[in-house]
Amino acid sequence: MKKNIRVVIARLGMDAHWRGSIVVARALRDAGMEVIYLGNQMPETIVETAIDEDVDVIGLSTLSGNHMVLAPEVVRVLREKGVDEAKVILGGTIPPDDIPRLKEAGIAEVFGPGTPLKKIIDFVSGSI
Repeated sequence: MKKNIRVVIARLGMDAHWRGSIVVARALRDAGMEVIYLGNQMPETIVETAIDEDVDVIGLSTLSGNHMVLAPEVVRVLREKGVDEAKVILGGTIPPDDIPRLKEAGIAEVFGPGTPLKKIIDFVSGSI
């Protein structure tokens, strides 16, 4: 890896699951990335932390069905604050029909259950 990639990982809203976000955070860390793990947060806090920490990627995780509202809101607030270079990725149980709309809203990639960790690592490292 040429650059120390900085990533924020957060669970959207009050989503109660945690396992997937922890597994991905550890995999990215083990791949040499610097990971800031936030746990449950709302879009404003995620964006503020991303700006404060000068991250390259924001990884969002959800299983609670809030992805169509909160994930695009993270992108909107990020762009409103003038941050255009940070990529936003999303993982969790996302209906396939929602993926095109999420990408139109600025989500760089969506990873569903069972995605190989190498695929996530490769995407994140290749997007910088």
